[in-house]
Amino acid sequence: MLNLIIDGMEERCVEGTTYLELAKRYQKNYEHAILLAENNGYLKELNKTVECEGEITFLTAESAAGMNTYHRSVLFLFLKSLYQTAGHENVKNVRVHFSVLKGLLLEIDAAVPVNQELLEKIKLQMREIVEQNLPIVKRNMPTREAIQIFASHGMYDKERLFSFRRSSTVNVYRLEDFEDYFYGYMVPDSGYLKYFDLCMYEDYVILQLPDQSAPEKIPDFIPQPKLYSALLHSVSWRKMLGVNTVGDLNAIVASGKITELILVQEALQEKRLAAIAEEISKRPEVKFIMIAGPSSSGKTTTSRRLGIQLKAHGLRPHPISVDNYFVEREKSPRDAKGEYNFECLEALDLELFNQDMCALLEGKEIELPTYNFVSGKREYKGEKLKMGREDVLVIEGIHALNDAMSYKLPKESKFRIYLSALTQLNIDEHNRIPTTDGRLIRRMVRDARTRGTSAQETIRRWASVRAGEESNIFPFQEDADVIFDSSLIYELAVLKAYAEPLLFQIPPQSPEGAEARRLLKFFDYFLSVGSENIPINSILREFVGGSCFDV
Repeated sequence: MLNLIIDGMEERCVEGTTYLELAKRYQKNYEHAILLAENNGYLKELNKTVECEGEITFLTAESAAGMNTYHRSVLFLFLKSLYQTAGHENVKNVRVHFSVLKGLLLEIDAAVPVNQELLEKIKLQMREIVEQNLPIVKRNMPTREAIQIFASHGMYDKERLFSFRRSSTVNVYRLEDFEDYFYGYMVPDSGYLKYFDLCMYEDYVILQLPDQSAPEKIPDFIPQPKLYSALLHSVSWRKMLGVNTVGDLNAIVASGKITELILVQEALQEKRLAAIAEEISKRPEVKFIMIAGPSSSGKTTTSRRLGIQLKAHGLRPHPISVDNYFVEREKSPRDAKGEYNFECLEALDLELFNQDMCALLEGKEIELPTYNFVSGKREYKGEKLKMGREDVLVIEGIHALNDAMSYKLPKESKFRIYLSALTQLNIDEHNRIPTTDGRLIRRMVRDARTRGTSAQETIRRWASVRAGEESNIFPFQEDADVIFDSSLIYELAVLKAYAEPLLFQIPPQSPEGAEARRLLKFFDYFLSVGSENIPINSILREFVGGSCFDV
């Protein structure tokens, strides 16, 4: 007998009991379907047998781990249904590019027309499989055997990926006669996968999926053409460089050609910044360059590099930190927990900010404030500014794209840039790397170096950081004049050496332990790359150190 604590209640179960059997007994306590179990801080698929005593909690799609499991499982269902409907011989490749509009954007290379008619047939097939409650079975096999299976299925990205694998075995999932590899957990059977939709978006397929806020609802499809265009531009860069997956990157590292890739990637970013600066220089009415983006997007380095390009075009940029316009501490708004909320718009003295910016636009001289974060007071230290014909202000802040922040400034005087690490390499054809993972790893490395913050604390705060981004930044990204992708095709191979020691410091059974283990497993895919050949003005230097800028 095993002594367990489930949802705070003592429970004894016989050996051989599965988490699924326990989940069925406790499902009545949950609003949404249980998808995973957590035993002593370790995530477990429901089909697994309970092997150790301790505390068990269940996870639904309201949790990040649960929702990721759901999304991954629906993708598996889609792939099986696509091959079954179109015929395996007619499908050359399926590539998951990125998450967009609460779903996944898929590129399908097939010998049959990929259109809404085909998607309706695939949806019908998916729903039939859902009704059959078919088991999703995990099988552990030798890596060499898995490589042969992937090659026979035409999954050449997986074949290359696992040629660099150190482990001698691989977990492969099976749904009837269809097999594939996925980085992460799966639901027990197809009956869990009731909520999805499919639609065409230009030449691509969108697999629409629910999110944590409403696990049984598919969000309305609202096109985001600017973001979509920026994402596809980055995908075209990867194709041009011949680096679409981690396996491709590892092959370049192994061949000793990584320095050339680093320099080409950096040159492409610099070319993009030069084009943005040229566009600004052609609009003499622009005086305020507004830059916003989520955490760890490299905003400071990007604004400095853009400033250099603006100077090369005959302009004189002046950085303005919106943080210096915080209201006095005692006037700061508080959140539901009674803590200061420095991320909401009301935390800024909007009247003073607009008054100062309008005065500068009129050619008047002002004295710039400096916010003292220790005392919570605004101070004036004699720093004055007056704008001439060639002067422009580079304003960086989370609300910079929100016109409510700069409500008194003429629209034509503003040039808005949305900045984010939008894309990452895919692990393989069907396993994408969430952009939030890349930013979390960046922040973890930077904060440990510059602020002495542990990786455990960074992970603990990440959900709150993401919630602020969802409220204050992402809703305004389509309002930008330009979207700039700050991700670097090689960066995760460099960050690996910095992040792994930090992750190993997190106690295994802590609330952050499961996330630490996930990220450590993730880094196993990468061959490590040293930082010695990264240019001193690279965005990556903002995180690993050695930048020529004060970051």
